[in-house]
Amino acid sequence: MTGTPWIAPDEPAPFEAVNPGGGSPFLLLCDHASNRVPRRLDGLGLAPGRLADHIAWDIGAARVARRASAALDAPLFLAAYSRLVIDCNRPPGAPDSIAPVSADIAVPGNRGVTAEEARERAAAFFWPYHRAIAALLDERRARGLPGAIVSVHSFTPTLLGRSRPWHIGVTYHRDRRLADAILAELRRDPGIAVGDNQPYAVTPEGDYAIPVHGEGRDLPCALIEIRQDMIADEPGARRWADRLAGALTAVGRDAKLVGPRLKGAPRP
Repeated sequence: MTGTPWIAPDEPAPFEAVNPGGGSPFLLLCDHASNRVPRRLDGLGLAPGRLADHIAWDIGAARVARRASAALDAPLFLAAYSRLVIDCNRPPGAPDSIAPVSADIAVPGNRGVTAEEARERAAAFFWPYHRAIAALLDERRARGLPGAIVSVHSFTPTLLGRSRPWHIGVTYHRDRRLADAILAELRRDPGIAVGDNQPYAVTPEGDYAIPVHGEGRDLPCALIEIRQDMIADEPGARRWADRLAGALTAVGRDAKLVGPRLKGAPRP
């Protein structure tokens, strides 16, 4: 298929930017917002219906992120193609950047991907998304605006037979500033099971946005994981978006935490 564009003229751009001029100190990201696969990849050879599963996207995450963006007046970037095409929250070249198997499910279209094809997929889908994020952070820094990054994800109630009891998790790597503040706000509700660095911890090997755009710029940053069975429909997503927006609104009042501290960083 040499010469065939990765994204046809009538297909969506690789990312969507919502409210880029928003006045909130928070920049929201949704790396796994979509289960779309470009026509060139012909559904990645998966059985019908598989692209509706969690292996292809974070179910409900985009709904939560969009509503939270509106409630906070926050900029939001959403990746427009499935993480099975290329994962926008994995460093290019990571073993699961273009996963041949996901949650024990084979992805035929990702078998035997050459280094050249991996670079092409990154150029078409991964780098435009992250360069746009970096450009907005650069622009906000130049204007002396405050900044903090919150990446919105969802997780399955069980994984490979193991139960995951948390309703929401706040995850991080070295920088705990924002995570600790969000954890404290969420724990004000005793009816919520809140995971501290659960169900996943952020790592530079397994994550991209928080280590690069957050810690790489010394910005307060955290990754939010919400259990997908609670946000799979519109009412559930609305409830959890409002809960997240409320927690971030409270955290955002702390000028010492979320202040004009944007620093430059190498552009991806």
